[in-house]
Amino acid sequence: MDRGPSQFQFWLIALAVGIAAGFAALLFRKAIELLQQTLYGTEDVHLLHSFAETLPWYLILIIPIGGGLVVGIILDRFTPDGRVRSVSDVIEGAALREGRVEGKAGLASAAASLITLGSGGSSGREGPVVHMAAVMSTWVLNRIRADGVTGRDLLGCAVAAAVSASFNAPIAGALFALEVVLRHFAIHAFAPIVIASVAGTVINRLEFGGVSEFVLPPDSMLRFYEELPAFLLLGLICGIIAGLVMLAIFAAEDFATDVQRRTRLPRWLRPTLAGALLGAIAIGFPHIIGVGYETTSRALTGDMLLHEAIAFAVIKTAAVAITIGGRMGGGVFSPSLMVGALTGLAFGQIATSVFPEVSGTATLYALAGMGGVAAAVLGAPISTTMIVFELTGDWATGLAVLVTVSISTAIGTRLVDRSFFLTQLERRNIHLAAGPQAYLLSMFRASSVMRSAGSERGAPADRCWEMIEAGTYVDGSATLEAAMPVFDRTGEPFLPVVRLQGADTPPELLGALFHVDALKVYNGALAATAAEEHS
Repeated sequence: MDRGPSQFQFWLIALAVGIAAGFAALLFRKAIELLQQTLYGTEDVHLLHSFAETLPWYLILIIPIGGGLVVGIILDRFTPDGRVRSVSDVIEGAALREGRVEGKAGLASAAASLITLGSGGSSGREGPVVHMAAVMSTWVLNRIRADGVTGRDLLGCAVAAAVSASFNAPIAGALFALEVVLRHFAIHAFAPIVIASVAGTVINRLEFGGVSEFVLPPDSMLRFYEELPAFLLLGLICGIIAGLVMLAIFAAEDFATDVQRRTRLPRWLRPTLAGALLGAIAIGFPHIIGVGYETTSRALTGDMLLHEAIAFAVIKTAAVAITIGGRMGGGVFSPSLMVGALTGLAFGQIATSVFPEVSGTATLYALAGMGGVAAAVLGAPISTTMIVFELTGDWATGLAVLVTVSISTAIGTRLVDRSFFLTQLERRNIHLAAGPQAYLLSMFRASSVMRSAGSERGAPADRCWEMIEAGTYVDGSATLEAAMPVFDRTGEPFLPVVRLQGADTPPELLGALFHVDALKVYNGALAATAAEEHS
């Protein structure tokens, strides 16, 4: 570790952060339920969708509009871009910011997501909880002045605790932090992350006990070899569905941004309009409201007709796209579980009716489909498989889930840049999907690597000005990511580094960036990353 506490001290800090993140996840869940109870007037939020069918239509319409308005005001005032922070920002913090995320914007995003989910938004609560836990770990990191490996490891601890507390899934929480956020399985990170994950689960079980989130019917058994080809086909379908869900969200976001730009719509009004659309849909299909655990449970128990499962999956996808594209708040974890369960149930009902003699129950396909779509969306086949097992407590059908998840992930990650989160970053020109070799250059500014003008080992000033007049130079604020293609294109051993001062003012020569220096810094960063990932 570069700077920070000793190993024993760090483990104690990891435990404390795990407990704090567990309480944050618990309080966030309780706050959503309280807000739903207050706004919709239901006593049991687990049956919110059924209860909403009895409410007057205008209430179903007005509640998400009001929620969207409040969300828009919060994000407009407390974030620089009106965008909700999520898991993708946590991944960016792990890769590029030494395990740190934005504090003020993160807290505003948590409040926005709370209001979104409490007032009828159609998204998940796990993403906001993960980012909220990352904000907490960032605060601790700044207090102990840690950097490098320590910062990323503590961020992983916070994420693991948040996921495990949200799902009552300690194994999946630890694997999610390693697989999705840190994106490596280094031994040095494993112990503290497991400690934090277990701590988060303990907090959950003190409140809810050790019960599984979903309960499957007792006859959901796999007929093994005869039925495995069907799960291969289901994996293919789940991969395609996952790709369509992600592409729908991105298309909705692009469309809303284009409309906002053309009409000069105030950014605080964007979530309000999204809330109006959600309310209109919820009048006819109240199952889109909130996280959607009631509908997911119905799918896993087979309490749904074929046409209902198909229709609900399509409408839920549209609702999630509106919610996230409209910048309301929440995550994609729970919606992908719900769409996956509905997809699997529909497939299972068809498969068991066509081949009843060699097939098990439709609910088993719903379970596999839940894992298949979620794994492809998250780009996390290992942790998603574990989450499905721990959510249902059904370990006997692991082969079916593994087959479906493996195929769906292979298909889904070809339709986008590895996962929903990495594609979000790619759309913001943050290139993490290709690995460290693609993003490490963006961490170094040309001005920090250059040799200053006038130094003994610097470049000749006359030659620098000749190159500047020819348009061959780099801005001092540019990164090596922008400079390296210029080296490749020109074949020059160095590039002048300038400070641009306006159209009527000549640039100021700061120094020269030598190709050999840029390569040395890049190789050092690659070596440090490899050492961390294999330690």
